[in-house]
Amino acid sequence: MRHALAPGTFDPPGFRVDACSTQRNLSDEGRAQARRIGAWYREHGLTPTAVRCSEWCRCLDTAHLAFGSAEPWPALNSIVRDRASAPMQTSLLRAELTRRALAQATGFEVWVTHQANISALAGSFAGSGEALLLRHEAGRAEPRVLVTLSIG
Repeated sequence: MRHALAPGTFDPPGFRVDACSTQRNLSDEGRAQARRIGAWYREHGLTPTAVRCSEWCRCLDTAHLAFGSAEPWPALNSIVRDRASAPMQTSLLRAELTRRALAQATGFEVWVTHQANISALAGSFAGSGEALLLRHEAGRAEPRVLVTLSIG
């Protein structure tokens, strides 16, 4: 899932992951969007087995507002700032999808991340707050996108 609406593009020069005031953050509409996303999941009886997110504040805030809690996972951190990390991070995400498929894991996880990461992982675009339902398939590098959810 891509984080909810955070107007603008990229983070300002000199931003710090540990200081929300230095980052591009959710707008009031983005916070409302995240709450609507969480409400939609609850209304449909969908409870993730885990919620993991990038350490960027807009992802943390989206996850907390929608699902109540989240586990920061550096593999979901934005690859825009450090393009050299993109292959490793994408490989970690694909390995986790493979692990879950081989373990025949039940339920689903929500991963809240950034557009660039979603494109690298699944080869698809996701707008603010959109989620892709992915399926790992043996023999394919990219997971297959089953559906795009636009909520909120």
